[in-house]
Amino acid sequence: MWWVVGVVLAVVLVASYVTWLAARVERLHDRAAAAAAALDAHLVRRAVAATGLANGDMPKLRDAARTALAAGPEDRSGAENDLTRQLRALELDPDTMADVVTTSRRVALARQVHDDLVRDALAARRRNIVRMLRLARKYPKPTYFDIEEPTLGT
Repeated sequence: MWWVVGVVLAVVLVASYVTWLAARVERLHDRAAAAAAALDAHLVRRAVAATGLANGDMPKLRDAARTALAAGPEDRSGAENDLTRQLRALELDPDTMADVVTTSRRVALARQVHDDLVRDALAARRRNIVRMLRLARKYPKPTYFDIEEPTLGT
């Protein structure tokens, strides 16, 4: 009789662990997706601020900002890197660039948070039990967003 209680207890413990692990995998993927959306919003804000800074007399910066706004997912990092290079090449006073500098710092922070969450989600996906039970099969594999450090010098 005691062995039945032991088996039932073991099954309950394993089921509880698998349920907890599945919820953790789901949470990590949801957080990574939310961080990707936040990063995208900050990148759009930076491109809009750069467009406002260009205001007609800086055509290269304006074109880089418009390209970054119009870029699709596959060529987004290249467009953002080009915008970062254009912004670093500017030699304006800090008051003029205050909005762009602030948004660039927020992009850097959002990218760090996103990459940390992607790392955690990928680590959870690599666990043997997650792969064996295919707990992450319904979530798209998160990817890093690889761009140059978007912070500006001022």
